[in-house]
Amino acid sequence: MTTAAAGSPRTYQVRTYGCQMNVHDSERISGLLEQAGYVRAPQADDTPDIVVFNTCAVRENADNRLYGNLGHLRPVKDKHPGMQIAVGGCLAQKDRGEIVRKAPWVDVVFGTHNIGALPVLLERARHNAAAEVEILESLDVFPSTLPTRRESTYAGWVSISVGCNNTCTFCIVPSLRGKEKDRRPGDILSEVRALVDEGVLEVTLLGQNVNSYGVEFGDRYAFGKLLRATGEIDGLERVRFTSPHPKDFTDDVIAAMAETPNVCHSLHMPLQSGSDDVLKAMRRSYRSERYLGIIEKVRAAMPDAAITTDIIVGFPGETEADFQRTLDVVREARFSSAFTFQYSKRPGTPAATMDGQLPKQVVQERYERLIATVEEITWAENKRLVGETVEVLVAVGEGRKDERTGRLSGRARDGRLVHFDAGSFAGSIRPGDIVHTEITYAAPHHLNADGAPLSHRRTRAGDAAEAGRSPRTPGVLLGLPTVGAPAATPAATTGCAAH
Repeated sequence: MTTAAAGSPRTYQVRTYGCQMNVHDSERISGLLEQAGYVRAPQADDTPDIVVFNTCAVRENADNRLYGNLGHLRPVKDKHPGMQIAVGGCLAQKDRGEIVRKAPWVDVVFGTHNIGALPVLLERARHNAAAEVEILESLDVFPSTLPTRRESTYAGWVSISVGCNNTCTFCIVPSLRGKEKDRRPGDILSEVRALVDEGVLEVTLLGQNVNSYGVEFGDRYAFGKLLRATGEIDGLERVRFTSPHPKDFTDDVIAAMAETPNVCHSLHMPLQSGSDDVLKAMRRSYRSERYLGIIEKVRAAMPDAAITTDIIVGFPGETEADFQRTLDVVREARFSSAFTFQYSKRPGTPAATMDGQLPKQVVQERYERLIATVEEITWAENKRLVGETVEVLVAVGEGRKDERTGRLSGRARDGRLVHFDAGSFAGSIRPGDIVHTEITYAAPHHLNADGAPLSHRRTRAGDAAEAGRSPRTPGVLLGLPTVGAPAATPAATTGCAAH
């Protein structure tokens, strides 16, 4: 017995935790399921036929969050025979069969290396009425060859590599994502062109360490060349990338950013700590002087560049002097935003067994001081933009108070969040459209533009949003099973089209 009505397609929901890589992987999971005949359930539907958890293992509470959510689903599944639960992502790669042991009502566990197997595993679990656990130790197929259901009409993620060759002592990602695997530049550019053909205006190039791209085919300048190549794609208005590693940052990338018109002057570059001693213990292979030197070069080439970062507080052995050095670097770097984290012990990482684990209250107090310092700086940096005209790509879901305030929201070219009044353009501005507007107010985490926009440009991305279309990239057909009626056989082709 299944939860779907007889003859109707089975429905699914994907629930995503973690980084941009996971968000993009969830787009692939959705694409796979829809290629296999499943239909996305409305967000409010609490009884879809398939629930997929795409998990993260970076934070300490990731396990508790997953098992808590699985516990809430158990009585729902008991009342709806045929419902299936699948767990994928980094936590699945780490915990493997332990997930089914702790939550025996889970039907499928799959890892970071075999996303493409999900439809097969779901069918096998249904047929055998038993849990399927399949975790591979290395990549099955490059994820970008899989079909993808894109979530945005105007912005798309494009993976240039997966995995990481670094050995940071606090990080569990390399053991879960594997060694770095690079895509060929032509494949990446083909995917970008396909997205632009669908109306997408902005792409973000993704990798655990984007600026080590090319290591597999022996070209240390490959990433800068890739950025320049995106400048030749007609219709592509914005290019972003995340995240680079300071140790691999080369001057040619700065030149490519400055000289390629569609590459945004925004840079997210993790610092983690301003203390050289802590960086050494983290095995980060650069020091604060090197980090600040990169920022100096970036700002010399692009004075308007917005630089964001990641910072960890309370790493084992961190002294008050170490922490003060982090505050010093934050003040010198003048970040436009920072993602700040309290150190989280992850079993299986070298840092988890290091001496000098700090008491929670010490870490919390330093964390609060860091937040205060960061916000003081980001607010001051944002205030400098009051009175400036910015280009905003209108977005969905960026402004949680938009409905109450009557504003719309989007991102400026430098990545800053802008809430703006639509003025006389109210009702005609769609997600994916471009407006120019003047900043009237600055807060630590956003900008407001309360006057009428100076201009509004309708775009193909806006047309797609208005029509309810999402870009889909087909990927490579992998012989996956389908659910429901088979598709009609295509007409025979001849000549070049058949090759």
